[in-house]
Parts: sequence; C-alpha cells; structure tokens
Amino acid sequence: MKTSPPRWATRLLHLVCAPHRVDELEDDLNELFYERIESVGLPQARWRYIKDVLSLVRPSLIKRQESFYPKQTSVTMLRNYLKIAFRNLIKNKAYSAINITGLSIGMACSLLIGLWVIDEFNVNKGYKDGDRIYFTRLTDGISTSEIMPGPLAAALKKDIPAVEKVTKFTVWSNDFLLNAGQQSSKKTGIYATEDFFDIFQYPVLQGNPSLAIQSPNNIIITRNTAQTLFGRIDAVGQTLRLNNDKYYRIGAVIEDVPANSSVQFDWIVNFTVSEEDWMKTWGSRSFLTYVKLKPNTTQSQAEASMKGILKRYIPDNKEFPVLQPIGDTYLYGNYINGKPMGGRISYVQTFTLVGLLILLIACVNFMNLSTARSAKRAKEVGVRKVVGASRWALAGQFFGESILLNLVAAIVAVLLVISLLPGVNQVVDKQLSIDFLSPTIWLYLVILVGVTSLLAGIYPALFLSAMQPARVLKGVFAKVSAGATFRKSLVVFQFSLSLFFIVGMLIIGRQMAYIRTKQLGLDRQNIIHLPVEGELRGKMETFRQELQRSNAIRSVTTVGELPIHIGSTTSLNWPGKDAKRDGSVTTMKVGLDFAKTLDIQFVAGHDFGPADTMNCIVNESAVRMMNLKNPVGTEINKGHIIGVVRDFHTSSFHDPIRPLLLTYYPKWTNDFLIKTSPGKMAEALTIIEQLTHQLNPGYPFTYHFLDEAYEKLYRSETLVNRLINFFGVLAILISCLGLFGLATFSAEQRTKEIGVRKVLGASVSSVVALLSKDFLKLVLLAIVIASPIAWYAMTQWLQNFTYKIDIEWWMFMLAGLLAVGIALLTVGFQSIKAALMNPVKSLRSE
Repeated sequence: MKTSPPRWATRLLHLVCAPHRVDELEDDLNELFYERIESVGLPQARWRYIKDVLSLVRPSLIKRQESFYPKQTSVTMLRNYLKIAFRNLIKNKAYSAINITGLSIGMACSLLIGLWVIDEFNVNKGYKDGDRIYFTRLTDGISTSEIMPGPLAAALKKDIPAVEKVTKFTVWSNDFLLNAGQQSSKKTGIYATEDFFDIFQYPVLQGNPSLAIQSPNNIIITRNTAQTLFGRIDAVGQTLRLNNDKYYRIGAVIEDVPANSSVQFDWIVNFTVSEEDWMKTWGSRSFLTYVKLKPNTTQSQAEASMKGILKRYIPDNKEFPVLQPIGDTYLYGNYINGKPMGGRISYVQTFTLVGLLILLIACVNFMNLSTARSAKRAKEVGVRKVVGASRWALAGQFFGESILLNLVAAIVAVLLVISLLPGVNQVVDKQLSIDFLSPTIWLYLVILVGVTSLLAGIYPALFLSAMQPARVLKGVFAKVSAGATFRKSLVVFQFSLSLFFIVGMLIIGRQMAYIRTKQLGLDRQNIIHLPVEGELRGKMETFRQELQRSNAIRSVTTVGELPIHIGSTTSLNWPGKDAKRDGSVTTMKVGLDFAKTLDIQFVAGHDFGPADTMNCIVNESAVRMMNLKNPVGTEINKGHIIGVVRDFHTSSFHDPIRPLLLTYYPKWTNDFLIKTSPGKMAEALTIIEQLTHQLNPGYPFTYHFLDEAYEKLYRSETLVNRLINFFGVLAILISCLGLFGLATFSAEQRTKEIGVRKVLGASVSSVVALLSKDFLKLVLLAIVIASPIAWYAMTQWLQNFTYKIDIEWWMFMLAGLLAVGIALLTVGFQSIKAALMNPVKSLRSE
C-alpha cells in the first residue's frame, strides 16, 4: 500500500496556492502527514491531509503575489541569467568542455547527415511538371525490368490517350569523342527521341533544343561542353565531329545537367542516327523510357490503360508497364512482385536515425552531468525560492543556460562541418556545402539548436527547479542520491547504442570483406578494359592478335558489355520446352577467348571458334532451367550449345545468378578485356598504349580495370560501411565523454570515503574496483539489452544479399568485450587518479 499523500490533493495545492508559498506549505503538510501515520494510521492521515489542503483554498493564499522578479526588471533578470550562465561555464571548465565537445560532435554529425539527406531527397525533384513525368518499367507481377523494348515508346504515344509525351534513349557505358577543330574531349552522351526536351526541360542558353532534336543532323550540347570545345557558350551553328565519324551542327546549348539528376549527359543526338533494325523488334530490350502524362491524369488511370498494350503486339506476353514518378526513381528503385519496395531510401532512413541517435547520446551526456551535479546548485535554488522565485522562473533560468551552451556547441559544430566537408564529399561522392544565404540552412540550424536545447535542458531544468527549499537548506538533499536511477538508465541507453554501433561495424565490415574476397566464378584481377572506338572497330582482330604477341599479356577478348552491365535478355526455345514455361535468359555477346581471359571454367564442351556464329554457350543455371541432362549439342534458337560454363556472377551479391546465354558476335562487341601476366601490369599498359596510338591515332588512350567496375556495384554498401564506422566511433567517443564526466563527479563525491579507506589500508586496486564496478554493471546491462536488437537489425540488413555471411555468437562477444574495455579505460583513468590521491589531502579537503 502507498504511504504517500493523495496525489490529487497535492496537485490541487499546487494549482490554487501562490507559487512563492506552495513549497513551504507542501513541506509542512508532508511532515505532518508522516507524523499522523505513526499516531492515527495511514487512512486517517490521508483523510486529514485532504482536509488540510481544502482548508488552504482561501483568498489570502490563492492571491498571486508579485514574484521576486518584478515585470519592470525583466531586462535586469535576463542579464542576471546570462551572467550566472557564463559564470557557471567558466567555473566548471571541465564539465563545460565535456558538454560542449559532446554536443558539438553530435550536432556536427546531425548537420552532416542532414545535408546528405536533403541532397538525396532533392534528386530528380527540379524538373518542370515533375509531377507528370514517370519512369516506365515492365513487370509480369514477379520480376521487373527497367530496360524496355524499342517499339514500346511509339506504341504508348499512339495507343494510350493518357500519355502526352514519351521519350526513349540509349545509355552508353563509354564516353564518345567530340572534335571541334583542334579541340577534342571525351563526353557522355545519349541518343534520344524527339519528345526528350518536351519532357526534360533545362534552362536554355542558346537555340531551341526541342526544335533542334527534330533533325538527325543536329547535336545539343551543355554549357561545359561548349566551353571545353569553343571557350564560350554561344556555339550554335558551329560544327562537331562525333567519334571521328559523322559531323553535326550544334542546334542548341543548354545549362549543365544538375548533379542531382538521374539522367546525365553532355550531348544529345536524335535517336534515329543510332537506330538499327534489331532495335525495332519487340524481342530485344536496351532502352530507358519516360512518359509525361496529360494534366489531371493520375498514375493509376494511366497504368490501367496500359495494362494490355504488350499483348496487342506479343500475344503470349504476360508483362505490362508500371509507372513510377520521376521523383521516386532514385530513392525507391527496388521492385518486388511488380511493386516498389524500397531501395536507397533505406539508407536515408538509416542515417537519419543514426543522426538522431548520436544527437540523443550527446543530449544524454548533458542531462546526466547536469542532474549529477545538482547538489552543487541546490543551495542556489533553495535561496532563490525562499526569496520568492517561482519554479517556472528557475526552470527558465536553467533552460536558458542549456540554450547558451547549445549555441556555443552549434558554432563549434558548424566550424567542424566546414572543415570536414571536403573529406566527406570524397566519401559520399557529392558536392555538399553549407549555403549561409539559404533560408533552409538557417531553419535547419534553428531547429537543431532548439531541439537539442529542449532534449538536453528540459529534464535538468524541471529537476533542479523542483527542489524543495526546506529540504535543501537543511542539507537533506545533498545526502540523497537524487536522480541516480534516471542517470543509470541514461548510461545504459548510451552504451546500448554504442554496442549497437560496434556490432554493426563488425558485421557490415565482415560482409564487405566477404564481397571482396568471395570467388565470383571468374577472375577479375589484372584485367584491363578499354572501349572499341574509332578505327579500332575495323581492326579488332588485328589489335587482339598483336597484343597476344607480348609476354606481358596472357589473353585478349571482346565483349558487348562488361559482365556487370548486362541488360539484354532473350527467350530460349529448346526441344521439349513447355509452351507455358518462361524461357527468358540474360544474353551476352562475346569474342574469342572470353572464357580463357576471365578464367571461367567449363563443365562440358568448349569455347567459341571462328565458325561458331550460330552456336552458343550457356551457364549451369540455364541448363537447370531447361532441365537438360546432356546439353552439349542440343539445338537452341536455330543454333547448338557447344559448351557449358560454371555459374559466375554478372551482378552484385544482392541478386542470384541468373540463366546466361553467351553468343559469338565479335562485330557487335564494344569493349576489349585484356588479361595481363602477373607483375607485368606497367609493361602491358605501355604496349597497349603504343598499339592504340598506332592503330587508332585520332583517339586518346583511355582504360579502366575490371575489379574497379565490380567494386562500383557495392558503392552504397561501401558508403554505409564507411559512415557506420565513422559515426560509430563518434557515438562511442560521446558516450565515453559522458562516462568520464560521471566518473569524475563520482570520484569527487567520494573523496572523503576514498581517503578513509586508504588510511585504513585499502590498496589502489581495491579503490579502482570500488569506483569502477557500478559503471561496469551498467555497461554489462547495456550489452544484454543491445545484443538482440543488434542481431535483429543486422539480420534484416543482410536479407538484402543473396550471398552473405552468417551472424555468429563470437561477434557479439567481441563487441561486448570492446564495450567493456572502452568503459574500463574511460572510468579506470579517473579511478586510478582518485585512488592515487594523498589521503591526507583528501580528508583535509572535506
């Protein structure tokens, strides 16, 4: 049974009595209440307490008297608050430094993450009529593809009344050479259909891009391209040569494409220039398609009208188009069963949460240290209340101190962010900056300081202002452990988050190491790739044979696209195929020695020979899909299977290995893959460069490495790994700052006890253990709480990978040992310092 006075009666007392009298009356009533429990029992004591409260509801006590701070002295009061706040900052230098350091680091992290999140949300958001622009995908309800068949764009414009404009364009992995007299430069470009600039509207510097793209003899270039080639932007009417082949007239110059746009290019030419017969068939898919809907047309209405469009042209086809707003394509790029199911948005949400948690950890430090040092401010509170200060006036004072401290921390945080931004931009591959002329930045800073001040200051302000003057001035408050349970809870919360970060750092790091070291089924090391361009197009076999004469080069092949960029699919037909069965496979065009160059192992059959233009090679997944026991020699799509290779990865570990068809079409390949001998990379590059200049003099020598291309597949995961490590270390650092501050305060509070123990013979180790054990208990409790949460979160993250590591028990043990070790180092330093103090000095200080 509760032995406290009735709560509603106490609340009534606070509600009706003048603020300057309520604390004194409450103390007297409480003292009388506990005396009555001893004499007349609890029920009678509670009843008399209620009667006493009701008897105090009279005009002389209800009347609100002028407080200690009259209205006319509000400026003086504010000046007094600031003076006291500054004095406390200077007087308690160590605690002020800990608070400012923790808060500034937390704010800096939140500001950096905030800048990154704002930039992520702004991708594809700057287009005029952006709410009517949609990216088109095809789905059968299970798998979804963004690569569209060539005739689809024209069919959508012709057959779907809801569509106002539609454009399709090619996406090339290689840059093209632009020549303008003596100036030349490699730039990224696209071939797009005529509605492109009616959908994507960019600021025009010169000419009319919508009109210029109508002619196949025109080229539209960006500001940067014009300045690179001509030194000025007024370039309309000038002539460019593309890939040392066809000449184009510059029809318009537009502003550079924003970095936060998914559609990137430096030049555009009419699609018909690059169109070949195979591009006009429904079977081959190689294009991106965007539509612009008519005003007042909804996405669902348009999708409903498109539902059966493919069946009109391909009767057996089960796919249908789905639309996605262009503003969502960047963040919501993953589709499951034909529906958008997240994507990059998960990383945005994760790091938004990380930023808030780090800021919360910093605020916890402030609350902990403020409430821990409450005894130092107790007499000040008691005196102010006795002379008439209300609780809310005191709360305002302490809250004002929190705002002042947070303002100082915010200034430090902004300076930190400015100094860190160059390095951060390299890591996240962006151009983040703080624009002090932007209202958004100032609004963000105001919200950041306001929220931090509220989180950090509200509990200490209410806690300190609630102290009862009678108890404080009698010295009772200093003898009790005020707020101890709350402080312990905050320490557990801090280290739970720190352990969560440690587990995340370990598991994400292990998964990234697994990705880097797992066998892919092919050898990506020591392989150079360079584009087939210019005069090399007609000298491919000569170039290949000349390179293989050198001992520095082991093998050379050509591919239509890199293994990680395969986007083409086709449908297979084989003897005994069920008519209802899906036979779609990924297709890749290759030249001679493809398997040899990439060290791909054959299960059966052999590699391509010069006469195998109608034949093909399949992987093990394709054999399983076709359910063939003896695949070699099987007729397939008017040719025969001549070989079966082991499965190898053509995409990231997020996706399973798909059925693959390799076809021998050397004339349709676009990249050389060159395998160098071990230790002879420099010699091989010299030979390749010399031969390239000899056979293709009009083009600069450009090359890349295949392993770098594979690493780009995991750019997002690499970013997560780096940021989790960075922010995890900062979160642990902030937690350690708070723990260090509490350990220091604890040692100060127990100075006399430590002195007495040492006089009585206590060893340094026993004193250190005495001061450390309470904190270690809290850290161990944090480990117990955080481990299952971290396990669940990391399990969910790993679900994004088809090929992944297993989460093992030793990871959590290692994380726990690290957390305990960090806590011991943090607390142990202050504990050893206190234990080594001269006991005579300790006792004298009391």
